[in-house]
Amino acid sequence: MFISCWPCVGQFHRDSHIPTLKFLLVIFIFVLYLVLGASIFSAIEGPSNDSASTNLTKLKQLLYQQNSKCMSEDDLEEFIKVIVDATNQGISPMKNASNELNWSFGQSFLFSTTLITTIGYGNVTPLSQLGKIFTMLYAIVGIPLTMVLITASLDRILVPAMWLLGFLNSKLGHLYQPTKIRVVHLTLISIVIAIFCFVAPTIIFTYLEPTWTYLDSFYYCFISLSTIGLGDYTPSSMESEIFSILYKVGISVYLVVGLTGLMLIFAIFYEIPQLNLGQLFNQSNKYSQPQSESEKSRLASNKTPCYSGPSGLYMPQRDDEVRRSIVRIRPHGEDSPSPDEAPSTGFP
Repeated sequence: MFISCWPCVGQFHRDSHIPTLKFLLVIFIFVLYLVLGASIFSAIEGPSNDSASTNLTKLKQLLYQQNSKCMSEDDLEEFIKVIVDATNQGISPMKNASNELNWSFGQSFLFSTTLITTIGYGNVTPLSQLGKIFTMLYAIVGIPLTMVLITASLDRILVPAMWLLGFLNSKLGHLYQPTKIRVVHLTLISIVIAIFCFVAPTIIFTYLEPTWTYLDSFYYCFISLSTIGLGDYTPSSMESEIFSILYKVGISVYLVVGLTGLMLIFAIFYEIPQLNLGQLFNQSNKYSQPQSESEKSRLASNKTPCYSGPSGLYMPQRDDEVRRSIVRIRPHGEDSPSPDEAPSTGFP
């Protein structure tokens, strides 16, 4: 028996390397993609960065030359450092600037939201030791809490989404395959989410942020909801403190709702096996479901009985068949006729 099964074991051993090779290929593509992105970003943004650095150096030298009698070079560097520190705390050195301080209630509320949603713009950061400790403790509790909230919201949103899928199946099931219907369902859900989480907010942000173009607003929505959170574009303050607080609270609500919408798209996407590329690297699926299907086909061709049990497909051995046959025979009573003594039907 072991000799007859050895080719199967060898085939399994050879096939088991396939997911590993695919995984290594994905790692190679991932690293290559990072190198390609770094090269392109460096080529696009590098000249502008070099030009800004050169202009700053020239301006510092000119300022020092014009005021060398009353200001030393160290004093100039210290002055620039004070300006940078003030800017990092939301205090603008520009004349007539009305920037909101970093730790007003509105900014603090938005910071708390970006912290526990893992967006993390990075434009506002705690500077005190106590603030850093509280940030870590707050995130440890807040991030799982956010996941619970998004999961609970997603469960409720999936109800109408699945109702839509059932409606599409009832109307299009006789015309298209289930996979095509699922793709149509995913497309419709994606369009609705794109309108409410990207298109409409882009228009609103363009109106409320005078310095933002449509591209800037859409860029902010994408960077935020993808949890990249670069922080180069952040909502500004309103003229009224009350409106500013409401504005920041509204943005926080938008971020949570937008993340839930994206999770809905991902959940529906992963329910389509043909689109779920992750299954290519799932060894359990490779050696369970496909083998079950092939085993069913082989047993169907050989007309071998098989049973479905809690652990999957079950093909009884000869002893099991004998035992099943014996169990299925019911004992006859004393008055019951034997098969040889069956009553005559009156026909010869």
